[in-house]
Amino acid sequence: MTSRSTPTTAVRRRRMGIVGAAVAATALIMSGLAMPAVAADEELIVNGGFESGLDGWFVNNGNPTDTGALSIVADAYSGAAAVRVTARTTTGSGPMQDVTGKVQAGMTYNLKARVKYDNPSSPARKQFFVTMHYGGGTYTNLGSATPARGQWGYINTTFTIPAGQSVATARIFVETPWTATPSADPNTHLMDFTVDDVSLVGAPPPPPPSKTVEVVGKLPGEHNPLMGHKFGADGFGYAEDGRVYMYMTNDTQGYAPDPVTGISPSINYGSINQVTLISSEDLVNWTDHGEIQVAGPQGVAPFTANSWAPGFTKRVVDGVEKYFLYYANGGGSSNVITGASPLGPWTSERTSTLINGTTPGAEDVAWKFDPAPLVDGDQGYLVFGGGPASTSMPAAERYNNPKNIRVIELADDMVNTQGTAAVVDAPVAFEAGHIFEREGKYYMSYSSHFGGTDFGGNQTPLPGYPGGGQIGYMISDDPMVWPKETYAGVLFPNQSQFFGSGTGGNNHQSVFEFEGKHYFTYHAPTLNKRINGNTTQGYRSPHIQELAFNADGTIQQVVGTYAGVEQVRDFDPYRVFESETFGWSKGIATAKVDNGSAQFGAASPNLVVKDIDNGDWTALSSVAFGDAGAESVTVKVKPLQAGGSIQVRSGSETGAILGTIPVTGTAGAWTELTAPLSGAVGTQDVFFTYTGAAGDLLELDTWSFAEAPSAPTVEVSATASTRCVAGKAVLTVKVTNEDAVSIGATVSTSYGSKTFSSIAAGKSAAQAFTTRLAGIPTGVATVAVTATVAGQPVSTTVEADYAAHSCG
Repeated sequence: MTSRSTPTTAVRRRRMGIVGAAVAATALIMSGLAMPAVAADEELIVNGGFESGLDGWFVNNGNPTDTGALSIVADAYSGAAAVRVTARTTTGSGPMQDVTGKVQAGMTYNLKARVKYDNPSSPARKQFFVTMHYGGGTYTNLGSATPARGQWGYINTTFTIPAGQSVATARIFVETPWTATPSADPNTHLMDFTVDDVSLVGAPPPPPPSKTVEVVGKLPGEHNPLMGHKFGADGFGYAEDGRVYMYMTNDTQGYAPDPVTGISPSINYGSINQVTLISSEDLVNWTDHGEIQVAGPQGVAPFTANSWAPGFTKRVVDGVEKYFLYYANGGGSSNVITGASPLGPWTSERTSTLINGTTPGAEDVAWKFDPAPLVDGDQGYLVFGGGPASTSMPAAERYNNPKNIRVIELADDMVNTQGTAAVVDAPVAFEAGHIFEREGKYYMSYSSHFGGTDFGGNQTPLPGYPGGGQIGYMISDDPMVWPKETYAGVLFPNQSQFFGSGTGGNNHQSVFEFEGKHYFTYHAPTLNKRINGNTTQGYRSPHIQELAFNADGTIQQVVGTYAGVEQVRDFDPYRVFESETFGWSKGIATAKVDNGSAQFGAASPNLVVKDIDNGDWTALSSVAFGDAGAESVTVKVKPLQAGGSIQVRSGSETGAILGTIPVTGTAGAWTELTAPLSGAVGTQDVFFTYTGAAGDLLELDTWSFAEAPSAPTVEVSATASTRCVAGKAVLTVKVTNEDAVSIGATVSTSYGSKTFSSIAAGKSAAQAFTTRLAGIPTGVATVAVTATVAGQPVSTTVEADYAAHSCG
């Protein structure tokens, strides 16, 4: 670590986000909202006595040079265990615990710890600190002790976290006083030491506001936005094996609606370090796969702080099929993590960002973000960039052709680039570059800017160029060549044109192909608007529209609608499927649980539906029960109180009840419950409505329906033919028994009827009907069939067409 000026002074090597936090706090105070009740003091450290091994503890590795090893030893101050740190290379190497979310600015805490060292070559006395790392370069020494060698030192202090201090990251650890060159005298600075009985007592922060969306924001019958229970932006669509995956910026991460007004503070992009993932087989019923913790201290790539605007693709690397999730690490860089499937699990093959100031050709790009990949044959490409135009350009060029987007080739491993990034000369470009291929042509879409000083001042764009906040596009024969002459027009006007006041701003799009059609994704704060009326706070929701092309390859301008796209196929209920799959919902939330997914496999994340209250409901669009229908429904459910029930309804939340599941079982324990159904036939929308007393009723894991046994059938065919005999038409009807049981058959025609009492299995019977007419018109012979199959009487009707016939 770098030096600290005094033992109790915080050192700020890089402090970010504190100003934003202070502004937000000031806004709450000025709003006049009541402050939450203060919680009672409690122990905030997990396993402070190390009696549970190293549970909750890890060695401080805040800097690349911080190393060390933790082990449990019996030499404890109290109890049977303590922790010993060895192999230290810096003074900061020591046992650390993450207390993020447990402490809050402006609050006072009591800290205690025992520490001992026994190296005979070390000084007779040595000072030890307990220190808080607030992220970046912000460290504060909370308290210290200077024990004699071989004696337990006692740190017992009270401290207050400054009111303006960001606690988005808070890690507490034990260390020795900092020095720049500890290895020059390791016995003085890098001795092994033992720690026991660490305690941090204080009031934890109040529980966060509920993020549950209680308003129906995706109306039954509408297919946009894609989900009504959470937010998501910058959607990137990826299709594989009959399923579409949508990767999004997790706008829900900062959503904190006031419990009284229902209105949240405006979105804070700086706090977003997760990617939201949903998927669908039909583009209407979407499964919530939760959030991927991409960045931040607990992220897959902890060397990045944010995860915005994801892009996704697949490629075989060294014979292994891999998936690559690209994302913006704020505005300054972009990165990539690797997955074993579209649902993960995820790893980072890099230890530094993929796109940054050292990327060749990107030096003049202000915002090195919004990475969007394309794999074309055996070559991968990455589009990125955006932001203010270079001030070295004339004002008119800065506005009309800011040259702020780039495209670069990816190496074969897809986690490195190769060559130099090429300029995308997109007219009035701002951000959100995206590239796809169709019929040998490459299409580049992007979001246009709104003018202002970053783009040479407010001007009028050149004729044909996009206006502010629109999605323009270009067409090229080469994915690396994008002169301004390839500009083809506006693909999508600003979303406010379709969804009205409160839904404007910039946008972010993608295009994917699914089962022979192309689709366009975009976002708009439509759910936010339905929650709060015409006032929105920037929380965006994903949308999809079908994309159509003209004969010359240009794109027909997209119209944004709440109706969205047509459902690709009916929903199959005859399987175990995740309860967090729905077309519409009211008042529910979802959360990850530890076990794997019953539908997608043990390696895939599993979610449950929670926060279910009386009157809430979830629904599926166009469920295909078939002619036989469903005889029962089974739910994996965790009751949270007695007396709850689930009603399965047809068509709406108040529709006909197909069945009722009384929710029984032990509160807090998962159980499977089955109930019979009546009327679950054909194809219909299905609503699950939840009833019971006040408070959370239950949680849901999976659903499955059982198909009713099909009624027995019999296989019979019939043919009809005509001929002439003595100048008169004769109609002959032949009945063939294709089943394994004998049948009875009655043949009816306009010229008579005939009954066959028994036609053996595999045999045929025929009857000729003399019409006594010189000609007959087109007609149909009807055969009524009876049989006994598996002890049950069966009847059916088959028909045989015949053509007009003349004997004249």
